[in-house]
Amino acid sequence: MRVTSAETMDTERLTLLPLRVEHAEEMAGVLADPALHTFIGGSPEPVEALRARYARVTSGSPDPAVTWLNWVIRLRDEDRLTGTVQATLKGGTAEIAWVTGLPWQGRGIASEAARALVGWLRTQAVHTVVAHVHPDHHASAAIATRAGLTPTDDERDGETRWQLTLPRPVPGTPGS
Repeated sequence: MRVTSAETMDTERLTLLPLRVEHAEEMAGVLADPALHTFIGGSPEPVEALRARYARVTSGSPDPAVTWLNWVIRLRDEDRLTGTVQATLKGGTAEIAWVTGLPWQGRGIASEAARALVGWLRTQAVHTVVAHVHPDHHASAAIATRAGLTPTDDERDGETRWQLTLPRPVPGTPGS
């Protein structure tokens, strides 16, 4: 089974919605604090640039062997977007990432979203989940841990590779 698109996912407090270009306006505010970019790099983007980036991302990877899956995180009780989660799939490996706007950090939102993403990936043709976390980003390391990933000795671009090996699906079951 080849995953071709993100699906809406609900958790106790969150709805993970497949990313759309229309999310750019609200997400520009979520991602606007320069301090948010300390570990993830870059800087806040104006709405127009974020719209253009979302248009590129939602059109899919130019490499047919790679699938880009992106979600925005909606906190239902506040009825607003609070961050994103993403997975890049290639050959049975999913590289995941998450970001939560500063006003919503420390509330378990990224952990809940990352756990939902890993849970969903378990139903797909994925055998390895990977995340790259800066060694000084303790909150992100805690999120990776809560999602079931463990640090490895592999480092790339100053970040530690975290990994989770998933059991192979049994043929004939959902996701196999």
